[in-house]
Amino acid sequence: MLVAKGSYRSKYIAKTGDTGTQSQGAKRYSNITPELKAEYEEGKLILIDKPVHWTSFDVVKCIRTHLRIKKVGHAGTLDPLATGLLIICTGKYTKKINEYMAQVKEYTGTITLGSVTPTYDLESLPEQHKDYSSITLEKIKETIPSFLGHQKQMPPIYSAIKVAGKPLYELARRGKGLELEPRDIIIDAFEITSFEPPLIGFRLVCSTGTYVRSVAHDIGVALGCGAHLSLLRRTAIGEFNVDDAQTMDVWLDEIKMKSEIKDEEQFNQNA
Repeated sequence: MLVAKGSYRSKYIAKTGDTGTQSQGAKRYSNITPELKAEYEEGKLILIDKPVHWTSFDVVKCIRTHLRIKKVGHAGTLDPLATGLLIICTGKYTKKINEYMAQVKEYTGTITLGSVTPTYDLESLPEQHKDYSSITLEKIKETIPSFLGHQKQMPPIYSAIKVAGKPLYELARRGKGLELEPRDIIIDAFEITSFEPPLIGFRLVCSTGTYVRSVAHDIGVALGCGAHLSLLRRTAIGEFNVDDAQTMDVWLDEIKMKSEIKDEEQFNQNA
C-alpha cells in the first residue's frame, strides 16, 4: 500500500489530533511589527530544525505567513518523514539558495534490513520480506567501500524530480511507464554507527542530489536481503549545523518577543 504524497501531515493530525505549531502559530503570533518585517524583507538566513510530519514547504509557508512577506524559500528539500537542518532564506537572501543547495550534506539515520518499500522509505509499507539472519556487521562493512566516491545513482520513482514538467511521483501513481536516468553523485563518507539486526545506524556525507533512500535500497540489493530507509536526520549543510538551528516553536517565540520589544520601544518613543 502506498501512502499518498503530501498526505502524512493530514493523516498524522487525524490520527493524533496534534495540529502542532503550524496551525497554532498563526493565531498566537500575528502582530509582527513593520520594522521587523522590513528586516526580513531585506534578507535573512534562518536555520530550522524541521520536525517530522512537516513538508519543507510547510516550514516555508508558516514562516511566510508569520512574517507576512512573499519572498521566502528553502535551500534543499527534506522529506516529511525526515527531520533536521533546513536552511530558509528571506528577501534578498533567496538569491543565495542555489549556493547553499550546492554544498555538501551530512545525514544520520537508520536502515532496516529484510524488506523493501516502493518509495524506499516508510512513506509506503514494507513488502517482499526476506530473511536477514545471515547478515553480519563484517558483511555490511565489506559492502560500504563500493558506495564511496563518484557514483551513478538511480533515483526513486517516487521523487520530486520532474519529467516533462511533472514530478516523478505523480507520473508513478498514474501508472506511467518511466525510464529513469542515473544521476552523478559523490559519497564522501559512509560510516556504520550501530548494528542491531535488522537496524543499521549510519552517518553519510554526500553531494547535493543524493537520495539517501536510494542508498538504503541499494544496500539491501548488495546484501541480498532488501532494505529501506526507516529514519533520517540531516545534521549539516556545508558549514551550517543542525545544532545551531531552531525548532519552529522557538523561532515563533523569538518573533513574538522581538515584535513585543519593538512595540514597546515605539510606545516609549511616542510617550
